[in-house]
Amino acid sequence: MFEPRKLKPQGGAGHGAGADGSGQSGQVVPLAQPGNASHAEPTAAPVQPAAPQPGAPHPGIVPQGVPVDPQTGMPYPYPGPYAGQVPPQPYPYYGQGGHPAYPYPPQGYAQQPYPPQPGFPPQQPYGQVPGQPYPQQAPYPQQPAYPQQGAHPQQSVPAAPAAPITPPPPAQPRHAVDRAALAEAGLIVPESGATAQLEEFRIVKRQLLGQAEELRRMRSGPASQRIMITSPHPGEGKTFCALNFAMSIAAEKEAEVVLIDLDLARSSALGLLGIPAGPGLMDALVDPRIDVRQLVIPTDVAGLSVLSGGRSTTSDAEYLASSRAPRVLDLLTEGFPRRIVIIDTPPALAAMYPTEVAKLVGQVVMVVRADSTSTNAVQDAASLLAGCPNVQLLLNAVQFSPSGRRFGSYHGYRG
Repeated sequence: MFEPRKLKPQGGAGHGAGADGSGQSGQVVPLAQPGNASHAEPTAAPVQPAAPQPGAPHPGIVPQGVPVDPQTGMPYPYPGPYAGQVPPQPYPYYGQGGHPAYPYPPQGYAQQPYPPQPGFPPQQPYGQVPGQPYPQQAPYPQQPAYPQQGAHPQQSVPAAPAAPITPPPPAQPRHAVDRAALAEAGLIVPESGATAQLEEFRIVKRQLLGQAEELRRMRSGPASQRIMITSPHPGEGKTFCALNFAMSIAAEKEAEVVLIDLDLARSSALGLLGIPAGPGLMDALVDPRIDVRQLVIPTDVAGLSVLSGGRSTTSDAEYLASSRAPRVLDLLTEGFPRRIVIIDTPPALAAMYPTEVAKLVGQVVMVVRADSTSTNAVQDAASLLAGCPNVQLLLNAVQFSPSGRRFGSYHGYRG
């Protein structure tokens, strides 16, 4: 077995490496630590190592420029093409041939070939051309070209020309309401002072608007914004009440009203307002190309618009019972959650189509003249209007009040 030698310092005994400032250093190899030599070049002649014993590795000197492990002071394992092999001398190997920091002999990476696979040539060394080419895979079957069975050949469809942008219809001029005719008929005149009649209709208006709000909370849809005004017989004041309701609701600060004159035989409401009759609701029901919103006539009364009933046909009840009728009426309140639509219809016992209109509204107000309308007429009319779940009676032309109330007198009181 190799035994380390004890060397005497060269270049002055008792001095360490560069202790005298002359830059000279000795080479001291401690006992039992072979190969722990300094990296500086000795100034004196290097000590020649003794001849190795038989079977021992040949020691050597680390040449300059070789990377050294900073912990052991010895060079790293020899890199390059000799990986896994014994490098040439003079690189020292100890024990069974290896670096002092790595006492085991370098093994390298054993290049063990993979077991041969069926259909493939034996593995060739890395970097060399294989002895025979790898087998070629069969090409994928050619797919049939489009179109396939059940498909149509794809054709380039030309882009459709952009639809021209149609400008919105011009706003209709506001029609002037004949206020003198309203005053002569005893109706509520806009911008007039408080009267007993105005206060009476304010009471009923609050009940109707409250009922409409309740129906809206119950999600009754656009029908909750529609109110039908009718009576059992002619001459009981239904048009009178419809006009006063429209004037009273139009005075609201956050509401507006559309009055539909659907009494096709008379058109009394338009006549009292001084507005000529023209195309209206029935025309929009007969012709799908007509937009009912373009037939609404705004007036110079703030919040009030009117719509004519249109031309009468022999199938008025059938058109009002069709599936198109609710869609046309919905357009009048689309985008206007605070709008109320009042429909003035013929008497319930005089025509058939008020029965169909009652199915399209949220409330029905049946005007009954005091001391004139019989109980049987009221019951018959109410049975015909049963399509609406909210039928209310309004007693008109009452001359006596049990409480003795008289609205309108307070505003003229001077005391």
